[in-house]
Amino acid sequence: MTALLATGALFCSGLVAVAVPAATAAPARAAGAVAYIANSASDNVSVVDTATDTVTATVPVGDGPSGVAVTPDGARAYVTNRGSGSVSTIDTATQAVTATVPVGDGPFGVAVAPDGSRAYVTNFLSASVSVIDTATNAVAATVPVGAAPNSVTVAPGGGSVYVSSAAAVAVIDPATGTVTGTIPVARPNGLAVTPDGTRLYVSSQQAGAVTVIDTATRTVTGTVPVGNSPFGAAVSPDGSRVYVTNIGGNSTSVIDTATGTVVATVGVGSTPIGVAVTPDGGEVYVADSNSGTASVIDTATNTVTASVPVGSGPYAVAFAPAAASTADVDVDVSARPSLGILVPYLTYTLTARGRGPNAVASATVTATLPPGTTATNVSPGCTATSGTVTCTYGTITNGTSASKTFRVPLHLLSLGTVKVTGTRTASAPTDPNPTNDSAATTCTVLSILLATCG
Repeated sequence: MTALLATGALFCSGLVAVAVPAATAAPARAAGAVAYIANSASDNVSVVDTATDTVTATVPVGDGPSGVAVTPDGARAYVTNRGSGSVSTIDTATQAVTATVPVGDGPFGVAVAPDGSRAYVTNFLSASVSVIDTATNAVAATVPVGAAPNSVTVAPGGGSVYVSSAAAVAVIDPATGTVTGTIPVARPNGLAVTPDGTRLYVSSQQAGAVTVIDTATRTVTGTVPVGNSPFGAAVSPDGSRVYVTNIGGNSTSVIDTATGTVVATVGVGSTPIGVAVTPDGGEVYVADSNSGTASVIDTATNTVTASVPVGSGPYAVAFAPAAASTADVDVDVSARPSLGILVPYLTYTLTARGRGPNAVASATVTATLPPGTTATNVSPGCTATSGTVTCTYGTITNGTSASKTFRVPLHLLSLGTVKVTGTRTASAPTDPNPTNDSAATTCTVLSILLATCG
């Protein structure tokens, strides 16, 4: 296994299990979360769109990337480079490295605090944890821990940091930056803490089992036999399942946390190491180190639905949430006089254009009329009150438009300049561009039978 670093029988990676907000179901995703997969042998990170299970970008980083974690807001990904003694910071908006932070020797695991203020990095060869201030991208503290620290995770409330080392799990108090306790575990590797913070699941490679720890008492409450050489561990968003990769068995064990038993064993690629669950709980991504792929497991059926080719020696997986959908609504107002009839009037057209990047699901545009004026003959979906017309629009796809019309009889208007303004007052999804949310048109009324509109 060329992508693994071996110390005796212990294989160490930058595996991170990050607790995510609770959820009770696995809804279909219109927009997928983004997976960041550290490829240890190709010195890069694959960026995968989970909606399509395709690689959308490849980001060069340092030597031997083996751990990855994403900030809670999804803005940055932190990647440990075990051969470079550094951590690369990736801007997820541009998919580019914006900073490289020197840390200890052989950095492997990384986890980000729930408030995003700190990133914790295990230094396998320095027997320490580097604490990175994410605001400055500088090491704020170095915490000595047990020998050969590898994986790390942070309690959901941020009150404890758990680090697996050669023969125990160390507990760091982030407030003091000191180790406040150790829990003996045989060759601990992957760590997964439940969303409520009450239990910690630790994979033990030599024991072929997962150790269950009560975080309040810091005592072992049970063990769950899994596959051959278990390594990575990740918990589902609702806390009902723990997923454990088995290096020697080329499989992933699914543990029911209520019963403490394995309810499924899913065959994946060769030498599975890192594992993570999508934020909605619908899929599990497994880094198949010797296959150069990421296996995608459907959590509803416990079957592999896709195998995504990534870089060489994929080691760790972390997710950024799906980007929020946005849709720019461009408002336009036009007018034309209708004269020489029994009741002359001005016809106004309110137009809403979809400028992308997503379709407009709904929009409301309000036209402001001269004071005391009430429109007539309004289009369906519009309502008129004294001084305003409010129109609602349904779906408007990118690059198309929808229009509504209404009339204002000339006898209701004073002579001179008449200005009508249309303004977007609501829309979904979020409109990212307020500069084109309003427009106006001006007409000049010379008499009850004569008007011009520019």
